Amino acid sequence: MKATQGTTYRGLQSQIMQMGVKLEDLRMMAASGKKFNKSSDNPAAIRPVLNARTQLLTSDRYLTTMGHALDKMESTDGYLGNVEDILQRVRELALNGMNSAMNQQDLDSLADQVGYLKEQLVDTANTKVDGKYVFAGFNEDVQPFIDNPSYDPVLDPRPVIYTGDANAINLEVAPGQMVQVNLNGNALFLGDKDNDGVTDAGGADIFATLTQIEDALRAGDISGIEAQLTPLETGADQVRSWRGFLGNNAERVETGMLQMEDTKIDLKQTLSRYEDADVIETLTMLSQQETAFQAALNVTAKVSELSILNYL
Repeated sequence: MKATQGTTYRGLQSQIMQMGVKLEDLRMMAASGKKFNKSSDNPAAIRPVLNARTQLLTSDRYLTTMGHALDKMESTDGYLGNVEDILQRVRELALNGMNSAMNQQDLDSLADQVGYLKEQLVDTANTKVDGKYVFAGFNEDVQPFIDNPSYDPVLDPRPVIYTGDANAINLEVAPGQMVQVNLNGNALFLGDKDNDGVTDAGGADIFATLTQIEDALRAGDISGIEAQLTPLETGADQVRSWRGFLGNNAERVETGMLQMEDTKIDLKQTLSRYEDADVIETLTMLSQQETAFQAALNVTAKVSELSILNYL
């Protein structure tokens, strides 16, 4: 069957349309830097690309949460450092108060300093980060440490009571991996892990210890001051122990963040393998396609000029 001039012309037009579509695809690829810009361009790549993008979003969520938690833990560690400094200073004042050369005026001055340090300690125990009480457990909107309205040195020897709870705030640093990012204020300052209003055996009520040291100084009771040195050291060890616990957990969060960053790099490499176009290769193909397209247009134009009149 012989091809007519019309058939040839329509075939050329079809080829030009196909070449134009491919040319536009290459131009879009060069402009966006992506191998495909719609699902129909590469159906086989859609699933791995969508999976990688979903995992990247999940990784970003984990990183944001861990970043906020780590900031809070670092701030908490700074406040615990202040607590240790306060207890060290109280110890120095107590030792000074045991000096027999001290008169009552000197002891009252030392007692005033201990009282001021106790106020500082209460303020630190009630500290906030981002508008939330740090040592209140789940009750982050409620001031955790308040003066005990029924305080009595004998009947109710707790000068400060805890209004928070003992719940731990756990953070998921990776699928299935939880890390505690807060401290139980009751256990930290009152030595009461069970939150039952009673200082545990081997624990110390730091506020009560400082109150008794202040009272002993005002009374000139040297033996009373000496009796509180051991509870004071127990309280300092208590704070150091919880500070170490928090530090270990902060290290786990940091490690989790590093691992998540590595995961993001791997996921981005996967996306790049499916999505990113080779710039040099794409530009070369674009140049070749433009040349071929122009040549096809020229040939079509010549064919469209053919007529029997050209041969008469």
